[in-house]
Amino acid sequence: MVEQKDSTTKSRTIFNDLDASEENFDSGITEVDSVCMSCFKNGRTKLMLTRIPFYRDVVISSFACDHCHYVNNGIESANRIQANGVRYKLIVSDPKDLNRELVKSDFALFKIPLVNFEIPEGTQKGYLTTIEGIIDRVITNLEADIELRKEIDPDSCVKIADFVQKMRDLKDFKLGNFEVILDDPSGDSFIENPIAPAKDPKMSVNFYKRTVEQNEMLGLNNDENIEDQIVEKTEKGEVDLRNEVVQFHNNCPNCNAICETNMKLTDIPYFKSVIIMCTVCDNCGIKSSEVKSGSGIEEKGVRYVLKLTDRSDLDRDVLKSDEASFEIPEIEFFMGPGTLGGKFTTIEGILKDAREQLSEKCPFAFTGGDSESKDKAGRMKECLDKLEMIQNGHLLNVTVIIDDASGNSYLQNIYAPDEDPNMKIEHYERSYEQNETLGLNDINTENYQDQAQ
Repeated sequence: MVEQKDSTTKSRTIFNDLDASEENFDSGITEVDSVCMSCFKNGRTKLMLTRIPFYRDVVISSFACDHCHYVNNGIESANRIQANGVRYKLIVSDPKDLNRELVKSDFALFKIPLVNFEIPEGTQKGYLTTIEGIIDRVITNLEADIELRKEIDPDSCVKIADFVQKMRDLKDFKLGNFEVILDDPSGDSFIENPIAPAKDPKMSVNFYKRTVEQNEMLGLNNDENIEDQIVEKTEKGEVDLRNEVVQFHNNCPNCNAICETNMKLTDIPYFKSVIIMCTVCDNCGIKSSEVKSGSGIEEKGVRYVLKLTDRSDLDRDVLKSDEASFEIPEIEFFMGPGTLGGKFTTIEGILKDAREQLSEKCPFAFTGGDSESKDKAGRMKECLDKLEMIQNGHLLNVTVIIDDASGNSYLQNIYAPDEDPNMKIEHYERSYEQNETLGLNDINTENYQDQAQ
């Protein structure tokens, strides 16, 4: 059993909390000489490493040149790259959709297929804007040197003018509804869901495993990971995962310090084997756990529908995989795949983790922020209050839905081996999009050697 870390222990980190108080205004700011890219003389860059509440560690930079008065500001994420890439698809159908907040990282691909417009990955620095802001930025950049282009290349100038008009028509919905695609292999991009925590009917969010090429673009090592090495040792008989706990070094998900991760294979009755991983960081004191399937993706997806009729239903064991969604329709609460990661807990535990995620760790915090609308903050507070009532057993007769396209989630049947009168289990054929997210459409298990030749 791991002992609780002393509450007086402080995290040793170079990233300080964002603080606008006068005594801390100049703390943590580093100044360095750097070359001005406008006049190529020496300028001055200020760097501040800070932690933005509810978001992540960032490096804020500010450059100024005293010779030509050129200035440039930027912000970059200092966190580790996310475990999976993310792909957003949004149908923009009314002016309110143009006001959705959007974070585009350095590695994100932005596309509007209707007008054949694309911003390739790596061509722009990351920024926070809106859908309309991106369109306006494109129009402004294309019109910047249009008079000069008229003299150099009149034909291309006419094409650019036509495209600028098409972008204006797009923003005014003269071309009808249009689709926006934001694909980021680093997982650091984001499109706002204005009706959160309810499911957005206009937007789909898919998390995916990166390809070798994408890992190389991000500067990640494609060598065999730790789990694969342990599996290889297990097959050789060097490690007994069922009867011993395997320990290996890993990076802390909070402060990125080296810490220990414990891993063990265990069996869930009436289900299958799963791998439980637990990380405890001695540096910052954070504890995290994750559950992964001990077998492959199932032939069919699975959907559990449970009616909570008694306080004891909250104690049912739940195995939620990375690919599973969690929904309570009565309070319009929806938690998509990839949220909270894989967990082996109870229904009460998932509700507790969901509340903490929304109230404490949510980027663009819906529960505070001076830029948030009262309607959005009120809607989120109401949802958090209802989640707490369900968690405490004060609000029952609601439906819990766990939908897992990979088939690797589990919800305990307390009447097993008999049927549960309050729970329905449905096994279904996956759609093409679900298979694409799981990486199954490109897998070939028959005659692949002949095709390779």
